[in-house]
Amino acid sequence: MKPIAPGTVIFHRYRGYGVIVSVNLLTGWISARFGSEIRTLDLSLSSDDIQHADGDPILFRHAPPDRMPHGRLMAMVRKLHSAGYERLYLYSWPKPSGMHWRWHLFCGRHNWLERPRREGWYGSGADYNFNPILGWGDNPGASADELASALAQFDPHGFAQALGRDEDHTRWFAEVCDALLPDYAFSLAWNVNGTGNHAAKAASMPASLPVIAVRSGVPEYSGPPLPWPPGWARLWPGANRAVPPSNIITLTRVAD
Repeated sequence: MKPIAPGTVIFHRYRGYGVIVSVNLLTGWISARFGSEIRTLDLSLSSDDIQHADGDPILFRHAPPDRMPHGRLMAMVRKLHSAGYERLYLYSWPKPSGMHWRWHLFCGRHNWLERPRREGWYGSGADYNFNPILGWGDNPGASADELASALAQFDPHGFAQALGRDEDHTRWFAEVCDALLPDYAFSLAWNVNGTGNHAAKAASMPASLPVIAVRSGVPEYSGPPLPWPPGWARLWPGANRAVPPSNIITLTRVAD
């Protein structure tokens, strides 16, 4: 499905050509302005027979866009790993509802709990659901190659810090991408029972990596359980180990 975002030119059989002013990827409703009209018109992408400017129909129900960018981010990070930027890491926590999710890219020192924050290297559903860009000069629906190129131009100093080797994490990430893309993404977050302190979070930690679909209409993930990133378990002493190691897919030379 072609990108749908503010600024996209559309065609409506009764109103003619117009421009999307706002979009909600969760509900499939948009606001658009046609011709010289001052007021915007609210339309449903599912039932109002809206087309792209070139005549391609917008089939929101049959081919819904990604509700979350985590799959494209995973594909981008994998490409950059293969280009030698192995010290680039993705802290990913999508949500099944498509709401209240976040993502955070960081590089250099591999520290999951004390991640450096750089402007444009993190985002949330609060922004993306209404304007599906990541915030570093990318376009809606940009491919993994296009995202990587835009990020390198946006912050060359930060990008340079990702250059280097991290073989264990790179191997783990590639295997997870093979298992999940393009329909699923991993999450480093989980529901916490109790007060939410470190001990309670460790006790609630699943034995395998949580997996979430990135678009609606995709069945629940049914593949083999996936391991947490290398070194992750050391951060959570007392974590749940309900699933026997023999039931979790084994990744070559990945230290826990």
